Amino acid sequence: MTSLNFLAQAILAVDAPAAGGQPGGLLGNPMVFMVLMMVVMYFILIRPQRNKAKAQEQMQKAMAAGDEVVTIGGAHGVITSVREKTVIVRMNEGKIEFDRSAIAQRVSKESPVTVEAAK
Repeated sequence: MTSLNFLAQAILAVDAPAAGGQPGGLLGNPMVFMVLMMVVMYFILIRPQRNKAKAQEQMQKAMAAGDEVVTIGGAHGVITSVREKTVIVRMNEGKIEFDRSAIAQRVSKESPVTVEAAK
């Protein structure tokens, strides 16, 4: 019974300053501030990262022979064959087998970036 009285007094002590008319209001509550910060962090950091990961996964699933790709190491090549978990990429040095996750991007043939266009 005494612990219940102690809990009730603690709750009343927390609510008492707000009832007394001290400044702070809704935004003075630390919980509201923490929830707002979590929402902002979600929209600024977490959501864009998830969208980027989904796009990367879709690109890796859609790879086909003949696609020009760049690996995460920066090597450029053309996919010659696609297997379940790996792809074989033809480069100047020969053919190399990579995991699908090692392919960073597919190079678009429609809009190649040249040194002259970058100037």
